[in-house]
Amino acid sequence: MVLVVKQVLRQAVVGLAVLVALTVVVGIAYPAVVWGVARIAPGGPEGSRVTDRAGCEVGSALLGIDPRPARGAPDPYLHARVVGSDDDPFAPGDASASAASQQGPSSEKLARWIQTRRADIAAREGVSPDRVPVDAVTGSGSGLDPDISPAYAAVQVPRIARVTGKTQDQVRAVIAANTDGRQLGFLGQPTVNVLGVNRGLGLTAGRCG
Repeated sequence: MVLVVKQVLRQAVVGLAVLVALTVVVGIAYPAVVWGVARIAPGGPEGSRVTDRAGCEVGSALLGIDPRPARGAPDPYLHARVVGSDDDPFAPGDASASAASQQGPSSEKLARWIQTRRADIAAREGVSPDRVPVDAVTGSGSGLDPDISPAYAAVQVPRIARVTGKTQDQVRAVIAANTDGRQLGFLGQPTVNVLGVNRGLGLTAGRCG
């Protein structure tokens, strides 16, 4: 009986020691290291916020939000990829629309969405539907891609120039200044940062306070 009690006490002590050790490592040390690394990493942990010269927030470098003009107002913006996630083929231009659509390649609903998007974007840009690039009518994996293809940006140049009063060459220069090439020179495709272009065109308003 005494031997059994000693074994139980020994196991309890070992279990308690393991619990304390794991609590210190996993519950204190690891979170502290992650917190510290986040504070010293470039850009910090606050969502890669982009600010204007006055220090006011204008958006995120990593999370794209499709800008929308006021109802009935001219549309001067460079637009991001669509983020339709429900029965609306064009979801709202905010982060709440980033949920997955759950529509696969064989989905008839997705096919209808793409047809609707292609027709609407072609009408908005004044081009034929076959000139609307694929990324213009399909969402990214995250639903919040900050970049678009140079082809989609090029389609939007005439409208932006017309509404903003700039020349098409001026708009193309801003787009070129916000275009990144392939990663490491061979991975992926060139991309255009939507927020960067709209900032360069003077179309973003900072949020302070």
